Amino acid sequence: MLRVIGKVSRNLQPVTRNKSLIKHGVSCIVFSIVIVITCCSIVANAQNLENSITMTLTEVVERAKIHSPDAGSANNRFKNSYWKYKSYKANYRPLVDLSATAPDINRSISRITLDDGSEAFIETSSANSNLNLNVSQNVGFTGGNVFLSSNLQRIDLIGNNKSTSYLTTPIQIGYTQPLFSFNNWRWQQKIEPLLFEEAQRKYIEDIEGVAVNATNLYFDLLRAAINLDIAIMNKANNDMLYKITQGRYNLGKIAENELLQMELSVLNSNIALAQSKLELQTSTLKLKSFLGLKDISKIELINPRDIPDFQVDVDKAIELAKQNSQEMLGYRRQLIEADRDVLKAKRENRFDVQLYATYGLTQSSNDLNDLYSNPNDQERFRLGIQLPIFDWGRSKAQIKMAEANSDLLRTNTEQQMLDYDQSIYLKVMQFNMQRDQLYIAQKADTIAQKRYEVTKQRYLIGKIVITDLNIALAEKDQSKRSFVESLRNFWVNYYELRRTTHYDFEQNTMIEYKEPVE
Repeated sequence: MLRVIGKVSRNLQPVTRNKSLIKHGVSCIVFSIVIVITCCSIVANAQNLENSITMTLTEVVERAKIHSPDAGSANNRFKNSYWKYKSYKANYRPLVDLSATAPDINRSISRITLDDGSEAFIETSSANSNLNLNVSQNVGFTGGNVFLSSNLQRIDLIGNNKSTSYLTTPIQIGYTQPLFSFNNWRWQQKIEPLLFEEAQRKYIEDIEGVAVNATNLYFDLLRAAINLDIAIMNKANNDMLYKITQGRYNLGKIAENELLQMELSVLNSNIALAQSKLELQTSTLKLKSFLGLKDISKIELINPRDIPDFQVDVDKAIELAKQNSQEMLGYRRQLIEADRDVLKAKRENRFDVQLYATYGLTQSSNDLNDLYSNPNDQERFRLGIQLPIFDWGRSKAQIKMAEANSDLLRTNTEQQMLDYDQSIYLKVMQFNMQRDQLYIAQKADTIAQKRYEVTKQRYLIGKIVITDLNIALAEKDQSKRSFVESLRNFWVNYYELRRTTHYDFEQNTMIEYKEPVE
């Protein structure tokens, strides 16, 4: 019997070793899987960290001023105005023009006057060439034009009577001047610099407008994140309270109505959680697109609770807006344009005189070497007169229409300037009041949070009904949202004041940006 047992024991030893090996192998596999999962989790977390970014309101605004589509549009608009102004300035600089024809071959039958005065159709073949250099300059003060030119012409007759002749005008100077017509150049000298200054001011206001839009998108995302936090917390609380309410109902301590109301709160919290997640994704996508953050999957925002401690003087803000805003400068330009239109209506279709005068040297020769020897002088003077006799009252009607438009524009502009002052006054007053409203909203948020905690504890011990708890919950959530909206209003009003006045009241400096010109 001992031999049998011993024999059995010998047979069992390999099996035991195999089981040990199998257990060891399984342990190794499980350990390897754990390591792989852990590594994957670490890599995934690292990727999430790399694809996430934490930003303050200031960082969002500064990035938006550079990378947002609105900033790009502002840059392009200013560039367009800049090159338009450069084109205007070029009109008051000398224009050098070179033109040439080499050659102009003509073989045709033409009517020619013969030496005896008769005319006949004769076949002609010729090659004409010319070279002309012209320098002209507009005179903005008078509306005239002065020019200097030099010209060389060559005619080659082709056929039996071959010959070559030259005609040159080595120098010719001339001047054209309308004496009584409307001088558009002079008015451009008044209006075009104002238009360019408007473009410069509008560029500053557009960039500050980018800050306003970035602030709104920032708080849209911040509100969505806070709503998600509220929804998560409310769902957890409602799930816990629902279990407690079920226990009370089973013990017969509460009516079925209260249980159903608690169950409805749980369902509503689930709906609110889903909506909050969607709102967070939507707000994140909008802000990412606005900031040009293509490779970022998550944006975490820092709540801007530190409020700048300064007050804005109303009179100073109104004065700065009048001096710096594009809108006020636009009113001034419109009044100048109205005066221009009235004068233009009076000058057009009335008595006008056009003066044209030239003086130069000229010479012709069959030999190019003799072409510039002993040139002859040439002069030309022309005085043209235009005098309308009867136009059926068209000129008078145009003048009266321009005067009526000018009067209407002045009336509207005066009202707009008054409304503008009032709008600045209201913006400043709202901004100064916003700080006190912020403190009130923050205090209300703190009180509402404490009240909800107290109410929840009282509900847990059965001192109050579910209706009171729901009221405290709604007030808690609304107070937090109201505080965020108060923060939004403060910062939006802050950047609106900067845009209107071109002034940084926090740093007490003028706002200036380098215009994008390439």
